[in-house]
Amino acid sequence: MRRLFNEHKARKVIELNGAWSFALDSENNGVEKKWYDGIPDGETVIVPSCWNNELRLLNYEGAAWYQKSFETDGGAVMLEFESVMSQADVWIDGVKIGDHYGAFTPFQLFIDDLKCGEHLLVVRVDNILNEKSFPQKRTDWFNYGGIARDVYAHELKGLCIINNHIVYTLSKDLKNANVSADMELYNATGTEITDTVTITVGDKVIFSGEITLGAHERKAFKTSETELCDIELWSCESPKLYTSVASTSTDDLVEKVGFRFVEVSNLDILLNGKKVELLGVNRHDEHPDWGFAFPAKLMKKDIDLIFEMGCNTIRGSHYPNSRLFLDMLDERGILFWSEIPMWGVGFSEKTLTDEFLMERGFVMHQEMVKYYYNHPSIVIWGMHNEIPTYSKDSYPVSQKWSKYLRANGGNRLITHASCHPMYDCDMDFDDIISINIYHGWYTYGGYNGNLGDWNKMIEQFGQRRIEKGWEKKPVIMSEFGAAALAGYHCHFDTVRWSEEYQRDLIEYCLELFHKTDYMRGTYIWQFCNIRTSPTMDINRARYFNNKGLLDEYRNPKAAFFKVKELYNKFAKEGK
Repeated sequence: MRRLFNEHKARKVIELNGAWSFALDSENNGVEKKWYDGIPDGETVIVPSCWNNELRLLNYEGAAWYQKSFETDGGAVMLEFESVMSQADVWIDGVKIGDHYGAFTPFQLFIDDLKCGEHLLVVRVDNILNEKSFPQKRTDWFNYGGIARDVYAHELKGLCIINNHIVYTLSKDLKNANVSADMELYNATGTEITDTVTITVGDKVIFSGEITLGAHERKAFKTSETELCDIELWSCESPKLYTSVASTSTDDLVEKVGFRFVEVSNLDILLNGKKVELLGVNRHDEHPDWGFAFPAKLMKKDIDLIFEMGCNTIRGSHYPNSRLFLDMLDERGILFWSEIPMWGVGFSEKTLTDEFLMERGFVMHQEMVKYYYNHPSIVIWGMHNEIPTYSKDSYPVSQKWSKYLRANGGNRLITHASCHPMYDCDMDFDDIISINIYHGWYTYGGYNGNLGDWNKMIEQFGQRRIEKGWEKKPVIMSEFGAAALAGYHCHFDTVRWSEEYQRDLIEYCLELFHKTDYMRGTYIWQFCNIRTSPTMDINRARYFNNKGLLDEYRNPKAAFFKVKELYNKFAKEGK
């Protein structure tokens, strides 16, 4: 299940999920042995999935191969992969048609003329982490491998719409919108063709005109603006969505869009002109039985639990989540922070000057914008998380990425999550200042790890933001929390790892941050426990990050109910 709605009516789309043949390539010699012509002694696995959830493969890191036969009527075909972790090399009938790097964004590969009949699709997947990988070798989530999201073959006919961004600016009174479309078009034929492209939003035609493309040409096309009057805004309370259809005589593409305006004004975060206090959690799109191949039913359950807790926002830590999950948030009216998988402790100062690595990060931003642009729930683009922003080498990276996101990312706020608030150089580029600190759990330089350290930190950073000219930027606590082992109780004493210690720490923090004059939101670390790498040199009992408000199977700890109480109280009080 790729989306909550059907994206195509005219186009034939072949789902390639289900049974595939699978083989490990632990010696990394599958290419040399020409496995792209067919893998030997494969076993059956189900796609989407992560191989680490198969028996005795939990810690396998390296290369593996997948193959599946499918039939097509022939002609131009586009293969679409929602997520392959992390390097994908793709062959059809022994001929390589392309590759892609990056685990969490979709990608598309085009074959201009495929013969009618059965074809063999072979994919080499490699999840190795090293000095050139993104994320780096040291990362605080589990390094799953595999074809983790859906796979499709699109049969393309005539002039096709490959991608369509609905771009808009709202009038000052937020009642009308000037709307245009940024499209990617493709001529699926071997000759020049002209066809009429029509785009509707709701019941209004915003564009209709003839477009000519050469044989197998792919082209970007931007329409002129059209005014839509008396629109209904998308908000948390009323998440109004409009259906947009782009069509030609042979093809179509359906999207859902919502009109809303997010901004920062005098320390406040405003959605459609109304103040919003961000009451949120960090969430990994992960489950111990499924890895990153997260089932749709569990997505809905997570959203139900998060909504039950009183949250109005989720941070997708630390990578783009499934488009299906974003569809659910669009429909539910829950705000989302989307970022790329740049987890800081693994990135040294040296990596920030590695042109190859930083280009990989830039491409990930481009892909995130390309595939997630139309989701109204995304109100924050996150550039990176906990990198060495005290270094002068981080400044040009944040400068380049923030410039790109502002120019191309639509109406969103820009931020990065910093664990160096007193030394960070890159907050110049943020609309919102985001701070990750774990007083009461970890010990930091100059602090002794007690809850009282929070007051000292808040006072010190409050002064620094004024000195740096950031006093009009709202601040959010983007990570804070404590670990608790589910079921471990200590009611009469303060004992780390107990559910009571976690509950009391989070209560202390939430009350403090809510009353701090320059803070406008919180993202608790984290929604539920997640599996982490056994090679991490951090104290992780059971090789899980146990800071979840729920355990990994979504059973609540004591902190869940305290957060529910406080978030619902804050929502009534306002800020």
